[in-house]
Amino acid sequence: MTNLFSIFDPSSSILSLSINWLSSLLILLILPLSFWFIPSRLSLINLTILKLMNNEIYTLLKTKASLGLSLMFSSMFIMLALNNFMGLFPYVFTSTSHLTFNLTFSLPIWFSLMFFGWLNKTEAMFSHLIPQGTPPILMPFMVLIETISNLIRPLTLAVRLTANMIAGHLLITLLSSTGNYSILYFLIILLEIMLLSLESAVAMIQAYVFTILSTLYTSEI
Repeated sequence: MTNLFSIFDPSSSILSLSINWLSSLLILLILPLSFWFIPSRLSLINLTILKLMNNEIYTLLKTKASLGLSLMFSSMFIMLALNNFMGLFPYVFTSTSHLTFNLTFSLPIWFSLMFFGWLNKTEAMFSHLIPQGTPPILMPFMVLIETISNLIRPLTLAVRLTANMIAGHLLITLLSSTGNYSILYFLIILLEIMLLSLESAVAMIQAYVFTILSTLYTSEI
């Protein structure tokens, strides 16, 4: 490890082929229920999470296309949560700690929403630029502020997930790379177990926040 941030470097390779990003693709081999001829605990957990997320997202959207969108966002939640959890295992690459991976989720969602909204609901999109009850003197500033906030939405979604995943991994790496003080080993192990438990909760919460914010942005259109 040349420096502290090299643990997030995806450049390591075997036979000149980078295989770190395959950790995200392997999830696609586990998720489809068609591979399970007999219902297993994994498939039941997957179905339970899908139903819970689908019901919650469906109530937030309240549109004609709510069913299809809720299934899409529920699947995205499971994909992000599994990628976050896989990063907690030793020698497994954490895809969600990179902006390149997170932007592939946030940018298409934001671009499709903007394209659909300005093309089909132009008046409603203009009305979002000026909140109700804004004084006339503040309207130009509110248009500028709302425009900037709309433009940075995909970046904030991706950076929030990336920063939270990096922070926990850095703390665990710092603790595991402490000096050879045998007296502190027991305390360090306890701290790392607590951090791993906290990171497990953060992995689920960050995937949930990413999905719910994407759903709320969709409901505004």
